[in-house]
Amino acid sequence: MAHGDDDHAATLSWTFDPWIVLPIALISLLYVAGRFRLSRRAHRSRPMRWRDPFFCSAMLTLAGALISPLHWLGEHLFTFHMIEHEIVMAVSAPLIVLARPVGLLLWGLPRRARRGLGAGMRSPLIRRSWDWSTGATNATVIHGVAIWGWHLPFLFDVAVTNTAMHRLQHLSFFATAILFWWAVVWKSDHGAAAWHMFLTMLHTSILGALMALAPRVLYIAQTQAASAWGLTPLEDQQLAGMIMWVPAGTIYAAAAMTMLALWIRGSSERGAQNA
Repeated sequence: MAHGDDDHAATLSWTFDPWIVLPIALISLLYVAGRFRLSRRAHRSRPMRWRDPFFCSAMLTLAGALISPLHWLGEHLFTFHMIEHEIVMAVSAPLIVLARPVGLLLWGLPRRARRGLGAGMRSPLIRRSWDWSTGATNATVIHGVAIWGWHLPFLFDVAVTNTAMHRLQHLSFFATAILFWWAVVWKSDHGAAAWHMFLTMLHTSILGALMALAPRVLYIAQTQAASAWGLTPLEDQQLAGMIMWVPAGTIYAAAAMTMLALWIRGSSERGAQNA
């Protein structure tokens, strides 16, 4: 639940918000059912088992961010709230993208629902919308707007104190991160992917630096409980900004460097073939 709806518990606790728990549980069950059904059809073969570790890791990290005591800590300290958001955007989302679970999720549905949903996903409107939103430039901009928009101080404090807005914030971060990572992993060449990851690292690091170096508290509602944890509100904000600036930036930088290395290797191989 969002920060302002219930009195905070005195000890670490798990968060069992049905709007979070049920979707994670349902998606996990559909994946397992789809894997079982597809494995039976494939008899003794093990189709695309490499996806399973990515999907399981994505679900575990998503549950860790939104259900575990980390979420409870995020209700009290901006620092942990930032860790929660970065896990959702920079860990869970790329793992989901690497797993590419849509096919298995469809196989987990009853036949009529699977065929109907599959036909809907193949409709021209849905395909054009997906292709547009997962274009590298569009996805980078959409994800960037979500990050910067929700970190406007007045809007962030509204999300902190309103349950519906808090859920919408998390959904926006996760959904736009899916678009971004899908664009750079599956739809872009390695050079373009490295460029867009670098841009994302750059603008998120700038946002983190602005929070870390601000001379005054910008997020009043989010930092109001900091003193109970031995921090001033400004220190809590500074730590949160540092997490977005350095650790989260490092994830995007590492991904960009990986794509750059793949691009260089591919260029070298093509050059050798043409020699």
